[in-house]
Amino acid sequence: MSFEPIYMLHTQPDPQRLATWAARHRLLDKEGDLGYALHALLQAAFGEQAPQPFRYLDAEQGLLAYSRAGAAELAQRAALAAPDVSAALGLGQTLHHGGLSVRPFPTQWAVGHQLGFEVRARPIIREGKTGRERDAFLSALERAGGGELDRSAVYVQWLRDLLARQGAAELVDADLIRYQQLGVTRKSQRAGADDARRSQLVNGPDAVFAGRLRVLDSQAFAQLLAKGVGRHRAFGFGLLLLRPVRS
Repeated sequence: MSFEPIYMLHTQPDPQRLATWAARHRLLDKEGDLGYALHALLQAAFGEQAPQPFRYLDAEQGLLAYSRAGAAELAQRAALAAPDVSAALGLGQTLHHGGLSVRPFPTQWAVGHQLGFEVRARPIIREGKTGRERDAFLSALERAGGGELDRSAVYVQWLRDLLARQGAAELVDADLIRYQQLGVTRKSQRAGADDARRSQLVNGPDAVFAGRLRVLDSQAFAQLLAKGVGRHRAFGFGLLLLRPVRS
């Protein structure tokens, strides 16, 4: 069975140049989230090969992403990026020299193998016929008739159910290690009178989980890595960071 390759990309965005570029293009988020600005910046640098899912860790650790495009193709596109885009994203002049770093990522996983993971996700669900997005905790609270619920337990169950539906892996255990309510900028699907897509602030949960999972299907798991977990994957959510399980 053949597996489509996956690559992990790392780059070190320059915070000041990123802020300048985002301000110029009116992409600065009022609540400080860089998801939409980085999404647009990756699109500007790599076009249709823009890697996702991605996760911006911080100014020191930089940005990680999964990509179906290999090192040579990504480097070629990076070389053609506009100077301000290249500087903001920290692409540098050459691969592995202070700029873009790309390495192959495993695509074959033993069924039953356990892995440690961390993921930043947006624990939201679509409700009813409207398909309206809603915080999974608020939805559970309403179904419970106002009784007391543990937010962490609800979010972990949301992640467990999501992985179960996808069938690639099952959750062994997980903890909610960070949570905040965060408004993130999104562009509307319809243009305004000036043909510009209007921006709006969408509020919702921003959660980071850490724990262990077990591989159920090797090919499906590789596809899960490449696709990401949950919604808003193009804006900094859903990247599964993996590590060996410590005995």
